[in-house]
Amino acid sequence: MRITPLLLLISHAALPVTLAEWLDPLSYVDPLIGSQDGGNVFAGATLPYGLAKAVADVDGQNTGGFGLDGSNVTGFSSVHDSGTGGNPSLGNFPLFPQLCRGDDLDSCMYRIDERKVHYVNDSIRAFPGHFAISLESGIHAEMTVSEHAALYRFTFLEGDAHPHIMLDLTDLWKSRQNATIRVDPGTGRMTGNGTFLPSFGAGSYVMHFCVDFFGADVHDTGVWVNSRAGTDPKELYVTRGFNLFYIEAGGFARFTTGKDRTVMARVGISFKSSEQACRSAEAEISEPLTDFDRLVQEATEKWRAKLSPIRVKSGGASEDLLKSFWSGAYRNMISPQNYTGENPHWDSGRPYFDSFYCIWDAFRVQHPFLTVVDPTAQAQMVQTLLDIYEHDGWLPDCHMSLCSGWTQGGSNADVVIADAYHKNLSSGIDWEVALQAVLADAEDEPLEWSFHGRGGLRSWQALGYIPYLDYDPHGFGTNSRSVSRTLEYAYDDYCLATMAGGLGHRDLETKYLERSYNWRNLWRADQTSFINGSDTGFRGFFQPKYQNGTWGFQDPIACSGLASFCSLTTNPSETFEASIWQYLFYVPHSSGALVELLGGDDAFIKRLDYFHTVGLADISNEPVFLTVYMYHYAGRPGLSARRIRTYVPRSFNATPGGLPGNDDSGAMGSFFFFSALGLFPVAGQNVYLISTPFLEEVSVTSPQTGRTATVRCSNFDSMGKNIYVQSATVNGARWTKSWIGHELFTKGWTLELVLGDKESSWGSKREDRPPSFAMKTDPGLALRY
Repeated sequence: MRITPLLLLISHAALPVTLAEWLDPLSYVDPLIGSQDGGNVFAGATLPYGLAKAVADVDGQNTGGFGLDGSNVTGFSSVHDSGTGGNPSLGNFPLFPQLCRGDDLDSCMYRIDERKVHYVNDSIRAFPGHFAISLESGIHAEMTVSEHAALYRFTFLEGDAHPHIMLDLTDLWKSRQNATIRVDPGTGRMTGNGTFLPSFGAGSYVMHFCVDFFGADVHDTGVWVNSRAGTDPKELYVTRGFNLFYIEAGGFARFTTGKDRTVMARVGISFKSSEQACRSAEAEISEPLTDFDRLVQEATEKWRAKLSPIRVKSGGASEDLLKSFWSGAYRNMISPQNYTGENPHWDSGRPYFDSFYCIWDAFRVQHPFLTVVDPTAQAQMVQTLLDIYEHDGWLPDCHMSLCSGWTQGGSNADVVIADAYHKNLSSGIDWEVALQAVLADAEDEPLEWSFHGRGGLRSWQALGYIPYLDYDPHGFGTNSRSVSRTLEYAYDDYCLATMAGGLGHRDLETKYLERSYNWRNLWRADQTSFINGSDTGFRGFFQPKYQNGTWGFQDPIACSGLASFCSLTTNPSETFEASIWQYLFYVPHSSGALVELLGGDDAFIKRLDYFHTVGLADISNEPVFLTVYMYHYAGRPGLSARRIRTYVPRSFNATPGGLPGNDDSGAMGSFFFFSALGLFPVAGQNVYLISTPFLEEVSVTSPQTGRTATVRCSNFDSMGKNIYVQSATVNGARWTKSWIGHELFTKGWTLELVLGDKESSWGSKREDRPPSFAMKTDPGLALRY
């Protein structure tokens, strides 16, 4: 009997919900959440942070390979990124199975537009470590993975034709520059490599493959170019072609099968060599004919172990919410990916991760999630960022396929490193080296700042802001985003200051605390905002400013849902992927000062309410996340609890279209996770904002210390009536602050929240609000961080 993943999981259909969730969180993980409507998740088989990621690739929503949009399958490939936007990422060297008409090689379909075929909608099965799908051609495909290899099981219809499996020397983006393949005539083994472009970055990368077939005898082999194939020669080299015309090419093998009409294909992947791809595949999948079920079982166990620090008592929460919660946690450990031993540029002897895609998206909640649930992996990722700095000269803001990705805003690796420092994520990290890396971002201007460091540093240092249409001959990059870069640089400098102060460098602390207040330099107190010709009634917004100190202009609603989306490449503006209205609230270190600048608590709340209710807030993009909880800084944490309930379940649910936008390497999932937990991180600071959980009790056992933190609710109401915190205790002692530190997790504290159906005064006093830094020169504002 063939064991299926359904039998490997503990069914919860007949069990009480609370019992089932304690037993097996994997029964709530649905990899297909976000596979529709632009979630762009990777829905296939992978291990935690694994390099090998196998799934069916489609010609529709294929950024993550597969999309549940009813489009056509074009192949089955073994490497992918998850949740990204823009161009499809990876999907290199897809295999495609078919039965050729009349068993005639000349009737085989090779080009993507010729061979593509619809999949059967109700045939899809996706579980952690396993993916299965049937094609309308009658072929059924199952796949699973090890760390560096994928194993496919293709089952063909009965008949006299010889099953045909081709390999295409392409990727999902069709970025291939050149490639080679060699097909062994006796075994059908295919080896080779290709040079490709990263989907959101500079340079190129080389990927190698090794494909072996099992369970059937080789009938014939060869190579193909465009729409024709032949059995001679057995190897091929292909470039872009004349005038960069894209040539489709690859190799094929046909088989004589047994009664089960099954062919197994093992695909090894390496960034170093095809020999290493073969070695990894042979070591990890040594018995392909019998290893399939073992690999699925091992994947199940590894995923269960990764999720095991989290335990939940639902209190009657819906199964939809539980699926969103656990699936969000699962997706956070798909990427970044562990490329240890696969970096062809250097080997530091330490674990190496890649696919930081991108830190601008991930620093806010994904990396804080990993710090809580998998601090070992997060420490290795931080060390990887430092390795990149030591060998490349810069911390990346984005890095994929061993290439530098485009910088989206500030130098946000600075925030990731400061967050790790303040949460005592040591594990051998040299914090003085980390300080040097962050200092390089703050002081050294790169010549090419589209993918290195911070652009416009001379202006930043001299003027205290990034000018509109900045003239900066010392460095080159897209001359845009002056407002968002100014705000992000200010916070980057704050993170540098607090880290330097903690390491005893008081001079640096003072210098960068002062620079962190540069966000004020783009504040225009008399700026108005109109929507459809009507004045919103609010005065004061950030605005672009020229080098000579005069004001430029960007409509505060531009780049919002009420106008048009602003991207880095098509229509760059002075804010990145968000409006001035949205960036108005991005002062994470000085939110208290921002409250005062906007006129005090009531005025701040009025503006924040307006932002969230008229279509300006874009929950599909990461800059809005913290704004949901910023009522805390005005002494109204209950309003944060009420606000998150306007987004859940309206924008987050357990359907294939259950994410409001790109998952962005897990960012959407981690936003949901922390919201359900009732603790929202302020990345770069040792601060979690306390809100009302969506679950009665959640415990997280720290893999770092072995101690268990618990967030527990009294008067919990799964129907969402008792959403306001009335009072709180920590380890039984009264707790009046609306925030708490990471010690909750490392020391294993118990936070108990008493809930009610009316907003209380808990967390409203100034001394109970989250920390906020302000210069001493501001009357009435204390220096506090």
